[in-house]
Amino acid sequence: MSIEYYGDKSAPNAIVIRKNFEFEGIKFFSPHDYPQQLGYMKRPAGYEVVPHRHNQIPRTIENTQEVLLIRSGECLVTLFDDFNVPTDTISLSDGDIIFLAKGGHGIQMKTECQIIEIKQGPYLSDMDKTAIKSEQN
Repeated sequence: MSIEYYGDKSAPNAIVIRKNFEFEGIKFFSPHDYPQQLGYMKRPAGYEVVPHRHNQIPRTIENTQEVLLIRSGECLVTLFDDFNVPTDTISLSDGDIIFLAKGGHGIQMKTECQIIEIKQGPYLSDMDKTAIKSEQN
């Protein structure tokens, strides 16, 4: 399958988009009320997106969500529930994308990896994360 939802599909903990996913047009995977939105667009040559800018709108963001794009290599992502219990382990490789929306996560590199990470800021250093004690770390 090209799209995988982990947890409740209407409010997923994570979404994986495999490198072989294809869709004609535009499709969003994240729920509309998530602070980070993840979508995919495939348009034919010559298609134009109307020039636009995004309006400044005050928003309250209570949790950090992140997107990882695996450029190269292979890694395992372990998802944790709200009680720090591991729920899923997902193997990712070149071209795969994971949207980490809720709960905790850990990443183990199986080979050397190049990963692009996208998340909202600002980053608040020590206030931003709480370590989960597990067999993984």
